[in-house]
Amino acid sequence: MHDPTHLSQLDQEILDLIDRRQRWVAAQLRQQGDSPNLTEGMAEAERVATESMATIPAGIPAAARRSILRHIVSACYQASRPERVAFLGPIDSYSHLAALGYFGEGTELSPVSSIGAVFDAVGRGDCGHGIVPIENSTDGRIVDTLGRLTHGNVNITGEILLAIHHNLLSLSPLAEITQVHSKPQALSQCRGWLADHLPGVQLVETASTAAAAEAAAQTPGIAAVASLAAARRYGLDVVQPSIEDNRDNITRFAVLGSEQPEPSGDDKTTLLFEVQHRPGTVADVMGVLRDHGLNLTWIESFPKPGRPNEYFFIVEFPGHQSEPAVTAAIAALPEQTQHLAVLGSYPRGRKV
Repeated sequence: MHDPTHLSQLDQEILDLIDRRQRWVAAQLRQQGDSPNLTEGMAEAERVATESMATIPAGIPAAARRSILRHIVSACYQASRPERVAFLGPIDSYSHLAALGYFGEGTELSPVSSIGAVFDAVGRGDCGHGIVPIENSTDGRIVDTLGRLTHGNVNITGEILLAIHHNLLSLSPLAEITQVHSKPQALSQCRGWLADHLPGVQLVETASTAAAAEAAAQTPGIAAVASLAAARRYGLDVVQPSIEDNRDNITRFAVLGSEQPEPSGDDKTTLLFEVQHRPGTVADVMGVLRDHGLNLTWIESFPKPGRPNEYFFIVEFPGHQSEPAVTAAIAALPEQTQHLAVLGSYPRGRKV
């Protein structure tokens, strides 16, 4: 006979250990401000979970161990320093999955209706952090995000890279699908597969992939391009998984906040600048970055609203703004620019 009392005692011991961990985190936050931070705790939990398999190879799989520890880290941090995180909703959107990947399920996540609303929630202080898409490997930059970054009222405090796998979801089999719903970017990233397998089927743009899944759950014959999480939530069949044309399809999300993260040893810096509209001005800026040994990993330009032929530029490069080479480059750039802003120095993002 199994003794249920023994299991209850083990469960209580687990909860006692979690409470001890939470009290330790709370004490560290009181003494050291933002240390230890959530992202460092998440990374350490994943390392511990992976290494534990070397000593205890049987039992709970590594992925489950990582998930359990990540949830504990998130819950302990939230209990010690409660905050809300804004994301582009609704629930089960890719922004929601990115928020879960970065902050964990223990954090209070708040869906909002637009990228601008995420910036507003953080700027007003309604939410301590927000998360917004900034770049997709297939479709490129996210214009709404870049436009709001020019306002300069929030910092980039982190990033996360989410592997995007689009799935065809429906109550109906492939032969009975008459419409495919999804947000424009998702439909664009699957246009080759849709043209090959559902030629002539009507494509309907929606506000989000989750909204498409909800529509598919209400009407047979409608399919959605959405996440597996949306399939589970709305009770849809996965007619075909991973229909994205680019199997390395990744969206990079920026984490927004008001703090300035300390160096982690593996950081990147994002700058925004504007130059005079004359030949060679952008090359002059690039020359300053080159002369200080900074290797650009991303550069984007976009029009300045209401000012024809005038552009903002955003660049990224490895290093933290407190490092000597980065500090010196930033100090030299005002001579070459009309406007310069450090959007953030933060730990390089991981892929989930």
